[in-house]
Amino acid sequence: MARTRVDLCREWKFRETNGSLPDETPWLPVRNVPTQVHMDLLANNKIPDPFLNLNELAVRPLADKQWTYKTQFPKPKELSSERPTITDLVFEGLDTFATVLLNGSEILKSDNMFVSHRVDVTSLLEDTNELQIHFDSAMLRGRELVKEHSHEHTFYVRQTEVSRVPCEVSKDLQTCSGKILAKVSGANGQSVKISVLLAGAVVFETECTVESSGIAETPFNITHPELWYPFTHGSQTRYELRAALGPYDMISKMIGFRRAELIQQKDEFGKSFFFRINGVDVFCGGSCWIPADSFLSQIPGRRYRDWAKVLYDGNQNMVRVWGGGIYEHDTFFDACDALGIMVWQDFAFACASYPTYKSYLDSVETEARQNIRRLRSHPSLIIWAGSNEDYQVQERYHLEYNYEDKDPQSWLKSSFPARYTYEYLLPKILSEEDQFAIYHPTSPWGDGKPTADPTVGDKHQWDIWHGAMNRYQEAFRLSARFISEFGMEAYPHLETIRSMITDETQRYPGSMMMDFRNKAIDHERRVATYVNENFTVKYDIASYTHLTQVVQAEAMHFAYKTWRREWGRRKCGGVLVWQLNDCWPTMSWAVVDYYLVKKPAYYAIKNALKPLSIGISRDYHDWTSGHVDPTESWKDTKFDLWLVSDQNKPVQVDVVVRFISIRTGQEIRSPVELDSVTVHPNTTTEVLKDYEVTDKTNAESFDLSKFNPYVIHAAARIDNEIVASDTYWPQPIKYLNFDNRNVAIRAFGQNKVVVSAPRPTKGFVFEETRGVRLSDNGFDIVPGQERVVEVSGTDVQTLRYTYIGAPESSIALSAQWKRVLGKGG
Repeated sequence: MARTRVDLCREWKFRETNGSLPDETPWLPVRNVPTQVHMDLLANNKIPDPFLNLNELAVRPLADKQWTYKTQFPKPKELSSERPTITDLVFEGLDTFATVLLNGSEILKSDNMFVSHRVDVTSLLEDTNELQIHFDSAMLRGRELVKEHSHEHTFYVRQTEVSRVPCEVSKDLQTCSGKILAKVSGANGQSVKISVLLAGAVVFETECTVESSGIAETPFNITHPELWYPFTHGSQTRYELRAALGPYDMISKMIGFRRAELIQQKDEFGKSFFFRINGVDVFCGGSCWIPADSFLSQIPGRRYRDWAKVLYDGNQNMVRVWGGGIYEHDTFFDACDALGIMVWQDFAFACASYPTYKSYLDSVETEARQNIRRLRSHPSLIIWAGSNEDYQVQERYHLEYNYEDKDPQSWLKSSFPARYTYEYLLPKILSEEDQFAIYHPTSPWGDGKPTADPTVGDKHQWDIWHGAMNRYQEAFRLSARFISEFGMEAYPHLETIRSMITDETQRYPGSMMMDFRNKAIDHERRVATYVNENFTVKYDIASYTHLTQVVQAEAMHFAYKTWRREWGRRKCGGVLVWQLNDCWPTMSWAVVDYYLVKKPAYYAIKNALKPLSIGISRDYHDWTSGHVDPTESWKDTKFDLWLVSDQNKPVQVDVVVRFISIRTGQEIRSPVELDSVTVHPNTTTEVLKDYEVTDKTNAESFDLSKFNPYVIHAAARIDNEIVASDTYWPQPIKYLNFDNRNVAIRAFGQNKVVVSAPRPTKGFVFEETRGVRLSDNGFDIVPGQERVVEVSGTDVQTLRYTYIGAPESSIALSAQWKRVLGKGG
């Protein structure tokens, strides 16, 4: 008899069930499960939309309440047959302290939202069945547990399976071997057919017997496997894995094979930290990921695929799933598998000193084993990390930690017992469940050295924005072996601001509602500092939104260009911005907002991570510290030029470097033309070092009124087509005059816009809206080079835009931003 599945996702009801409430409290309808109580209360008009205005405050008390959900369902027809049948109730996740009753009998207690449950309920089923789930307040129960275990642990919190395939690709990439496991319910002693297919053709097949444990297991070996690569370095070949129990019961999934290594070797800079996939060194450029929604039930599979496409389109080949979120749905990993995006997965521990009492560790072990088994067959999952920033908590609170002490039992007796989880328990479980997986004790981490050490392991570089609040122009000083977090905040586009703040009188920088939306500590002074340091400030909402976005884009430009340059000597193995996405509409470090609307910073990253990228740098000159000379950056006449490539073979490019007056748009000297420059594969090619533009200006005779500041613009061409470009501006931008830019925009056909200007123009931004797709945004314009932007999802003539120095009438109000009016093509 074929296996059948009945989804109990409809006809649910719920109500609050605190002890003081009467039994006649009415039950309210639930649309579907999975769900969250906020969504159900909102659907029943019991609460305001928590995503609007200050409504989050109104719904905070819900966290202290208890809730009960119930549904009724008939006995499965199969139980009426003469053939023995087993019926399991499966719960894929219960958040968090839940008691489950079937027909009045308690069948399950759960205390971990990351654990699934399967309960045999065959003997309890009746013709009509009632299922109830009682949820305690996770907030209150958590506080009770802290008190209960306070004598043995001091709690520090800084902030708030089917068919599995562990396998290894040989070093020479010629064979792939391992074992295939299938978990089968109620089929002890029966035969299961295991098959592996490539493009419909069987490459491995065997039959094996289901053991008493319910596991069917077989070794396998495939010669000359077609391998999975990140999209920046190859194809994403996937095989189909099938498991069949008899002629009617068959399941399948897509898997992939690759050899992944974390290369940590001593070198001139300390100890390397980069990934090697199928023998190829891979620079990891990408983002950190948080849950895509505050209410997880609102995330359809399509939205996960859309987010993965955002990564792919932005040349981002790695995403780091933050430990303060969740173990994402298989759809997320399927999308990363299909598109060739590597996943760094943190275990679900973040920003705290976690306890180690026995029942807690038992729950941790169940959670880890379940999620490793569920995810280990995804070729995109490259590395597991034990936690996020928990060792920074250890440093902050001076908890005991002696790296030279290698006795796990002694760690349990220290004031930082969580070390036992990250350095003993989790790696032990991972080695048992997937012996070929890469494990990293935490993020950031480097062989027990301080987490800020730039010479080893990965680093969270928060001296931009947090900490010392270095200027983003100082990124060259802030490199590390692998930068797994850094970021800069920006406002989302105006449509998103309007959608989250409905009170027009609150739509201005620094309003109560604007400040409330932003959850970053001291955000107003940090945003203002970076904007004021670099740009002439205008405080209407449209202008300020634009400035924050340009600041964020500039920070991404300096960081990704600078740190990727260091790939040449493997000094920096990767850069992951905090963060890709938002879980609600807000202003934050995200480079794409909650509605998948891209900020200009997204495009700055996309440009820096092109398969072939060109970069210009000049010496950093401070402009406000003490008695420094603020004109130094204008008088500096040297620059560096380099190219960096992800490609697997050399390419020839022609390079042209131009020097263009910001005031007049004229070239101040003849261009530097370099023909047939060889760009070496998968490394950095240094082209010019300390190249002299002109004779040094005599500082004694320097006259600011006569000085002609200029940009340096470099373009790399193949067959006369520009494949990469970069523009270096004198810093800071606010000292420059942007009068009379005279930017011209014209529509070109139905889906293209051409942007040009007679003078160098900074921070040209289209106001993006939901559903609109642009090939580029947030760019600079230089004379003689037209920027062609492909547009979909809207009529090109409805686009609004602005730029640094735009006329007041174009940015005073969002509705008055200039629109594309010209026609052409």
